[in-house]
Amino acid sequence: MSGHSTYEPKTGFERWLDMRLPIVRMAHDTALAFPTPKNLNYWWTFGGILAVMLVVQLVTGIVLAMHYVPHVDHAFASVERIMRDVNYGWLIRYMHANGASMFFVAVYIHILRNLYYGSYKAPREILWILGCVIYLLMMATAFMGYVLPWGQMSFHGAVVITNLLGALPIVGEAITTWLWGGFAVDNPTLNRFFSLHYLLPFMIAGVVALHIWALHVPGNNNPTGVNVKSAEDTVPFHPYYTVKDGFAIAVFFLMFASFVFYNPNILGHADNYIPANPLVTPAHIVPEWYFLPFYAILRAVPDKLGGVLLMFGAIGVLFVLPWLDTSKVRSMRYRPTARLYFLIFVVACLVLGFCGAKLPDDPVIPGVSTFQLFDADLNSFVWLSRIATAYYFAYFVVILPILGLTETPLPVPDSISAPVLSHPATTPAGAVASPEKRG
Repeated sequence: MSGHSTYEPKTGFERWLDMRLPIVRMAHDTALAFPTPKNLNYWWTFGGILAVMLVVQLVTGIVLAMHYVPHVDHAFASVERIMRDVNYGWLIRYMHANGASMFFVAVYIHILRNLYYGSYKAPREILWILGCVIYLLMMATAFMGYVLPWGQMSFHGAVVITNLLGALPIVGEAITTWLWGGFAVDNPTLNRFFSLHYLLPFMIAGVVALHIWALHVPGNNNPTGVNVKSAEDTVPFHPYYTVKDGFAIAVFFLMFASFVFYNPNILGHADNYIPANPLVTPAHIVPEWYFLPFYAILRAVPDKLGGVLLMFGAIGVLFVLPWLDTSKVRSMRYRPTARLYFLIFVVACLVLGFCGAKLPDDPVIPGVSTFQLFDADLNSFVWLSRIATAYYFAYFVVILPILGLTETPLPVPDSISAPVLSHPATTPAGAVASPEKRG
């Protein structure tokens, strides 16, 4: 996709280095001269935003690790010391904690954009699978990081989630014991989580490098979903998209800064500012907001093992998505029926997130208890979670395979340039439009 290199060394040192280690050539070809579809919109800027947020998380995490003490007797106090005594420790800690949320905001938008524009389809299956691996590593990293402050929600969240792994047949108990480092969540558990939380971000960085490599083989998808036909369909990545991505990153950082400086604890839980106490369980154990949809799926199934399998299945189904969607058309711009089902899917995900934050038996409509069927109260969040969960899986396993065979898409343009050329600017009176513009 990138074609022949256009890099030309301009100094003697550059020529000497290029013959021995062509790192400057590689950077030029992959980050500056890389031919990119000329019709990418702002939804494509979230890849760059995610790269910047990964760097923020790595840098702030390394600094925090210098002052954090991974011991059950000192972890909570060490976090408070970072906030109060370390120079700008409050800023670094708030950037890291809120950066995790911003990371997930960007990655969810990135995933939805890929789903809408069909960026997971051939020849980008490996690119999509690597993205799913990054998402899985992100979730593991975020969960272990949430345990490190060793507050009430951290401790009891670790107890609940690690106990779920024990429901897995054959290997569940062994995995749980290994994670605990004993027979309960205690100091060995905290040490293991701290080690893995420090290690996994570097693994994420490695998979991100593979992700970018896989992107540069077939090239970017675009809003039309049409393959690049000629050089006229592309522009160099720099300066066109470096400027565009830079502007989007600046706007995103304004939102990030508003949380860090004005609402640093709004996305957290008040119970996590209470030191962990194994003898006092919080009234309602709630994970971080980015885990809430999966938490709702877990609670939607009355069987413990079934809930765990369904929760992991919600992520596992993403890995096989390229083979579930049978449509030959990538972009939902030209698939109006699929677009409708996609919007319902987004609503179902939001409903799952909302249900995950509620108590399962709370009424959806307060004061109404008329939805009774076989002694089951249908006016509860557990039933709303079940409906949303059913649609979540049906969208991937039933709707997309059938829709690709039955839907009649709109006409797809022959090239990326066609949608632009078919809607020319108003021609002045007396002037004749060119054949390209008339066509």
